[in-house]
Amino acid sequence: MSASRFEHLRDLPSTHLLGGGTAMCAGCGGLQAVQQITDVLGENTVFVNAAGCMTLLSVYPFTPFRGSFLYTAMASAPAGAQGVRDALDVLIRKGRLPAAEDLQVVVLTGDGAAYGMGLAATSAAIDRDLDFLYVCYDNEGYGNTGQQTSPATPHAARTATDTEGNAGFKKDLFGIWVANRPAYAATAIAVEPLDLAHKVEKAQAHRGPRLILTLAPCPTGWGFDPQDTVEIGRLAVRTGIWPLKEYEAGRVVHTRVRKPRLPVEEYLARQGRFAHLFQPVRREAEIQAIQARVDAYWERAEASG
Repeated sequence: MSASRFEHLRDLPSTHLLGGGTAMCAGCGGLQAVQQITDVLGENTVFVNAAGCMTLLSVYPFTPFRGSFLYTAMASAPAGAQGVRDALDVLIRKGRLPAAEDLQVVVLTGDGAAYGMGLAATSAAIDRDLDFLYVCYDNEGYGNTGQQTSPATPHAARTATDTEGNAGFKKDLFGIWVANRPAYAATAIAVEPLDLAHKVEKAQAHRGPRLILTLAPCPTGWGFDPQDTVEIGRLAVRTGIWPLKEYEAGRVVHTRVRKPRLPVEEYLARQGRFAHLFQPVRREAEIQAIQARVDAYWERAEASG
């Protein structure tokens, strides 16, 4: 597989894949990832979309997706995907749909559904070995309703419901999937388009439950200028806060390892949701605690090879 095949992904125009303008917020990191993912998947897809930010792409009866699109409630997208997959299989078995015209079933959710409300349905789908690709754009909060705290919200981040900063910690969704032994799982981000494209292509090569978990920098929810989306994403990777990795054949491998890593402060200080860590009084102990958790993660990763 040649990297040159994906070179065009570096500078995608804003309406390249999704067939026209959108109603999304300027600088949406989730939309960047979805554009790139759909470019690799192609048109023979049916997206089963859980209620969330990307629902704004669709205004009935139109969607910008060039494949098919099904809207579901926030918690039930994997169940919807099961129904779609079963229906396609029945049509193929009865000869009413040529196998060559089969569709890829893709669940599209935000972190509220993926980490929280829809986790039980997702677990059940994995248990049934459902043949589907699960795509989560993780903007670390309930972004479509005002950026309330979700199970994906990082420690100390301010949200609409945790105005002093989240006292909890971000759930490890990748680790939960890996514990369930899926066909494939990976983390990704739009600012690393070749890495993302390779992972989507790898996911396509497998059958069964597959995860693409993308960090989605959110200007409105995280508190930064939309023009800084790419830089915020790069800092997430370069500080080690968002590890890029994949699970395949029973093994987790990191696909991008940045050395030396930048201090996490360079990432945190660029976002309004962490401004209280720096003003009016710098909270050194809390900043260093965040740094220590990132360092500990990479020490474990390096020790495990």
